Amino acid sequence: MTGMHHMLVHFPLALWALATLMLLLGVGVRGAAGRLCRGGVLAVLALAWLGALAAIASGLLVWPMEASLNSPLTRNHLLMALWATALWTVITLLVWRGGEQAFSGGRGAVLVVLALVGSGLFAITGTLGGHLAGAPTAMSHLLERLGWNLYGTFYLPYWALLLLLALGGLCLIGGLGNKRR
Repeated sequence: MTGMHHMLVHFPLALWALATLMLLLGVGVRGAAGRLCRGGVLAVLALAWLGALAAIASGLLVWPMEASLNSPLTRNHLLMALWATALWTVITLLVWRGGEQAFSGGRGAVLVVLALVGSGLFAITGTLGGHLAGAPTAMSHLLERLGWNLYGTFYLPYWALLLLLALGGLCLIGGLGNKRR
């Protein structure tokens, strides 16, 4: 297993964790600290996105694709990495296109919820990667208690489906409630 992937994954993870904190502060704090977070989060998100692309590319080189796609654990790791990157791409686009408006009212609440879900996705991605590297974590036990057999084929537990439906409803309410005038 190559060490390059292990080194590269920490950049988007650290930057997305920082972006989550900045989004929370940008939505919840008024004044200089909130303005600073709102003003700087787009740069952090863009750097994290570039780091994620490099990490995914290096991860695809660890094993042959046939081997990766035949292992449920590796396949789940790859799925989670792609889903996390896709969600953080959406967050980046929302912040970029929405500007200061993205942090107010329902839109800000949607950003916070999406950031927290994105943080959960990259935590699960790292947990699965730890298993692949032979270093399982305590998060593994939590996932197993929630009904996910990490070594089995990926499926969507009912709680995850309900969460996705709730997020979709929240995004719809946030989008309808804050139309630009």
